[in-house]
Amino acid sequence: MSEEKKKYRFLFIQPFQLSASSKYADKYHVPGLSKKQLLRMEYLNIEHLLEDVEWDFHGGPPSPYGDWAVETREEFCYVAAARLPIVREACESGKYNAIVLLGGGEPGFQESREIARNFGIPVTSCAFSQMHIASMLGNKFSIIDFTESHNMYYYDLVIRHRFHDRCASIRNINYYHARPGYENAKTIDEERDKALRGEASEAVERTVNEAVAAIEEDGAEVITFGCSDVFWLQPFLEKRLHEMGWEVPVLEGYSSAIVLARMFVDLGVDASGLNYPGERPKQWRRKKTF
Repeated sequence: MSEEKKKYRFLFIQPFQLSASSKYADKYHVPGLSKKQLLRMEYLNIEHLLEDVEWDFHGGPPSPYGDWAVETREEFCYVAAARLPIVREACESGKYNAIVLLGGGEPGFQESREIARNFGIPVTSCAFSQMHIASMLGNKFSIIDFTESHNMYYYDLVIRHRFHDRCASIRNINYYHARPGYENAKTIDEERDKALRGEASEAVERTVNEAVAAIEEDGAEVITFGCSDVFWLQPFLEKRLHEMGWEVPVLEGYSSAIVLARMFVDLGVDASGLNYPGERPKQWRRKKTF
């Protein structure tokens, strides 16, 4: 399909990027890789979703809080503010008809939707997309995540997106990013690299155990993931669950956000102007109910 005839024109924006010289940088957040590598196509089965998409990749703003990956509410707040000018510039360029925000914690998502609605451009993100799709596949879903602080940040997202009655649980496998003061701790990217080399990974085993517990104890009928740095677990978990006889959908955020972006473009819709009103809307509501 020729470039000029492609219906979908997407921009993917990472939440942050680190310098290649960072002591704590994971390779997927530093410059120098191809856009396919940065989009995790080495291990996520998403390439077929982009065959008819013209797409660009933005590495995100330089991390404004330090040279390590985001985990805390404070760090997410800094990243959210830093990503917004990139969203506005992308909308003003006229090059894209959808924007996909990467990163499981979706910093700046609500604000990005507000910006993009003025241009008629839908914005999707990983947590929002997974939760909506999961709710169509089963009565309740559980989230596999890492780090206690990220769990509670993600807990807030479940409430914000009004899925507290559809989310069975958040299950913690207790791995972390590389970070100052914890140089000897096992990191999630080390576990990822071991698993992708075909080696045994304790993170995979913990994920399988927590997913089964979510199904048996919490009532989950669909499994999703929290931070994008655990999305690599999706194919490993899906395979293991199916081998055990659990016929359970296992979602990850990149695929979900891409599919939702395509749907919005197909429908010709973006966010509601009542939810994200402009500076001076033509109509206004005297009362907002809950």
